[in-house]
Amino acid sequence: MDQNKIEILERALKRERAARKEAEKILEQRSAELYSANQRLEKSYTELEALLDKTDSQLQGVFENIVDAYVIMDLMGNILKMNDAAVDLLDFDTVKDNANLLEFPVEMEQERVSRAFKNLLKNGAITDFQVEVVTRKGKTKLVHINASIIYDQGIPVAAQGIVRDVTKAKAAERQLIESENRLKALMLNLKNGVLLKDEDKKIVLANEKFCELFGIDYKPNELKGKYFTFNEDRFKKLFENSEEFINKTNEIVAGKEGVLDDELHMKNGKILERDYIPIYDEDSYKGHLWTYRDVTLRKKYGKSIEAQRQKYRGIITNMQLGLAEVDTRGRVIMVNQSFIEMSGYQEQELVGNLSKNFFSTEDAQNEKSNSTNNGVSTSYEIKVEDKFGKEKYWLVSRGPNYNLNDELVGYIFVYLDITDLKNLELQKEGLLSQLEKSNDELQEYAHIVSHDLKSPLRSISALVSWLKSDNEDKFDKVSLQNLALIETTIEKMDQLISDVLEYSSIGSEEKVETNVDLNVLINDLIQFLYKPDHVEIQVLNDLPMVIGDKTKLQQLFQNLMSNAIKFIDKEQGYVKINVEDIGTHYKFSIEDNGIGIDEKYHSKIFKVFQSVNKRKDSTGIGLSIVQKIVELHQGEIWLNSKLNEGTTFFFTIKK
Repeated sequence: MDQNKIEILERALKRERAARKEAEKILEQRSAELYSANQRLEKSYTELEALLDKTDSQLQGVFENIVDAYVIMDLMGNILKMNDAAVDLLDFDTVKDNANLLEFPVEMEQERVSRAFKNLLKNGAITDFQVEVVTRKGKTKLVHINASIIYDQGIPVAAQGIVRDVTKAKAAERQLIESENRLKALMLNLKNGVLLKDEDKKIVLANEKFCELFGIDYKPNELKGKYFTFNEDRFKKLFENSEEFINKTNEIVAGKEGVLDDELHMKNGKILERDYIPIYDEDSYKGHLWTYRDVTLRKKYGKSIEAQRQKYRGIITNMQLGLAEVDTRGRVIMVNQSFIEMSGYQEQELVGNLSKNFFSTEDAQNEKSNSTNNGVSTSYEIKVEDKFGKEKYWLVSRGPNYNLNDELVGYIFVYLDITDLKNLELQKEGLLSQLEKSNDELQEYAHIVSHDLKSPLRSISALVSWLKSDNEDKFDKVSLQNLALIETTIEKMDQLISDVLEYSSIGSEEKVETNVDLNVLINDLIQFLYKPDHVEIQVLNDLPMVIGDKTKLQQLFQNLMSNAIKFIDKEQGYVKINVEDIGTHYKFSIEDNGIGIDEKYHSKIFKVFQSVNKRKDSTGIGLSIVQKIVELHQGEIWLNSKLNEGTTFFFTIKK
């Protein structure tokens, strides 16, 4: 190695030793400073502890007497001291529990709390700071904090704070605000006009309805803070008697006492009612509230109701029906003039007394039991004696009487005097009894006459037969024809007597009703009825089962079918039987294509002894018998017919 390189290395080594020596010197200086700082810090803590010990007795009195939570913490947030209220607030076990206050705020509030703590250290105090915290037991509370720095000879050594739980107060404040908002919304949207004024007569609140009622062009929110009186001419013109309205309004406001349902009449025909409500805070007057409501319809409706009441009161007073109102105990409340006339008693004798005390007959006493049948409408007939002992018959209709709460408060009775009608009914019953007796006697007489008339007819028939047999070779042709005519006449007379007896007997004997299958009945008739080969009987559909007298129903169909067959004059004849369900009845039809019946005889053929076709075997009673049988089964009979085309008989039978 040459000398130059050696010199360079020696110079570098020398510089390195110098630098190391300088570094060791700096390190010794920094160690001395650090030691000095540590000594000062220990001294500060010793002094702080001494200060705390020194003021402990003073703070103890504060801790014991302060209501709110009180906390002392170091500048890092660690609790140094707290009172019992703080223990309760944050759910500690004792006042000696250790904790850092910066750990209690909810997560979303951490950043805001950090900024507030820095402001506390920088500015020395924070006030009216609210934050949500979570206690040791997990409860969320809203707290209000006022805090300040504690100084020792101008040096900050700790912080103190008063913490107040405002959770309930805040909730109550929110509820109050919500209630105020709801109340305001309610007042603004009321159908009544609302005007709220303060003690200086300035408008606090008005709503749309108020502006509408009095034709005010402003919006309700534009009226707030304004003075308002009805003394202006444009408002005076609204009322029928403006001076009286203004004076009364001023008098009410000056009196500062509540007024309800004060009635106002406007020139446009509207009727308003207003309420005045003074507002006091303890004994201090704070303003008043006016409410206005349009009662035009109600007032006019009330007048209409009163007019109707007077109208119907006049009707009730003068109508021919007796009317009485009684309470639930049967005590008379009201009677009309017609009832007074019907009963013979005066109004003062009836009202306030029990109705059962005035009528002595057994039927009238039954009215008491009827009147106690709560809430049921009914009608019944009673026999009574009026005040003068005169016997009368009344038809009574009774209905319950309810009040507005739907409570039964009594009954309304309507009485119709049916004495004359009842007397006629009794006379009718007497006449019907006599008629029934006469019918029985007539029926008996018909049987006797039938027997007595047929006996000589049989004798005459026998004599004619003997006369004809004994002189058969002696009589000429004309005589024989006359004898045959006599026999025919005797036969017709015998049939006529039988038909009259049968006609008079229908309905007189006891009715025997059974279930009758008409399909079987018609099939039996078809078997034994005489029917020429050129006539066809057709049953168009199934016939029903009916309830009735089988014998008479058979007689009904037999007569109509026989008549149809008898008067068919066509080469190909038919009889068609059909039925239709028409609800409560069955409608039957029996149609033929026979000679038909002239329309002028349609109203006569059901009368006794009316025979359209003068046949020797026709007595004119058959269709009368048919009609009686139909009526006996609660039906009716009629026909459609045209000459030379045919006839259809229709009849109904009740199901």
